[in-house]
Amino acid sequence: MNSSSLSHTKWKCQYHIVFISKYRRKVMYGQVRNDVREILKKLCAYKNIEIVEGAVCSDHVHLCVSIPPKQSVSEFVGYLKGKSALMIFDKHPQFGSKWSRAFWARGYYVSTVRNITEEAIKEYIQEQQEEDKKTEPR
Repeated sequence: MNSSSLSHTKWKCQYHIVFISKYRRKVMYGQVRNDVREILKKLCAYKNIEIVEGAVCSDHVHLCVSIPPKQSVSEFVGYLKGKSALMIFDKHPQFGSKWSRAFWARGYYVSTVRNITEEAIKEYIQEQQEEDKKTEPR
């Protein structure tokens, strides 16, 4: 069992998180996809969150992350979606108007990585990414 540790705690808390773009718009192609990927990596690094596996698809994001037990999953997802939206709008102002600055939809999906193996989740995320590439406009 690969586990991490805090000063008095051994832990392995992994979560599969999925969130979608507002109105499920298929906007994450090309440079936008690369920028979203880099922004999410940077924000996770700021919070010392390990990305086990991840995929940025045309209209949603899959992340398998390892979050310390002292941090709430909902706080982390709120931070990630909120800060990333602001950073995306800075790089790509065409996605937000003065009145509407929502890039992500309100909700998200989360499950713990317990009953299935980490490899199965990695495989699923990679399959999702391959399926998305098939539908990407050329």
